[in-house]
Amino acid sequence: MRLFFALWPQEEVRTALKTAGWRVAKACGGKPTRAENLHLTLVFLGEVEPARLPEVRAAADAVSARAFELDLRELGYWPRQRIAWLAPTEPPRGLFDLVSALASGLGARGFALDDRPYLPHVTLLRQARCRGDLPKVDDIVWPVREFVLVSSRLGNEGASYAQLAAWSLPG
Repeated sequence: MRLFFALWPQEEVRTALKTAGWRVAKACGGKPTRAENLHLTLVFLGEVEPARLPEVRAAADAVSARAFELDLRELGYWPRQRIAWLAPTEPPRGLFDLVSALASGLGARGFALDDRPYLPHVTLLRQARCRGDLPKVDDIVWPVREFVLVSSRLGNEGASYAQLAAWSLPG
């Protein structure tokens, strides 16, 4: 199983992200992320044996984090990967606390995780070719009240995702 933890947007946030993606696509070309696939990755586990799924869930069960808001207002482009993205200009402490708690719990259970710095973002567009200034998109305020465990499958049409479980964040 190919697994990751993520923030999954509510419908109104998903609609705003989709609108932003189409606006950027008009300027940069490329392929907008399908609305049902829009998310912000917290921790990517990669391939995990199905027998280890209870350990993954136990790591999430042990997380003690509170709800927070993401203010997505920074539009950016990674030319090498040809990805246009939207991110919080100043990610809230709650986001880093959640990522740290998940990574710590997973690491304690023997899962090997990526050690690169965490760069929270929502991928709006792939195969983009942005030149010059990026278009203006509306700021998006995302009230984060839960996180999810997701299984991904890669196919000819790109990735397809299935939510396996969700955990509420109090507050």
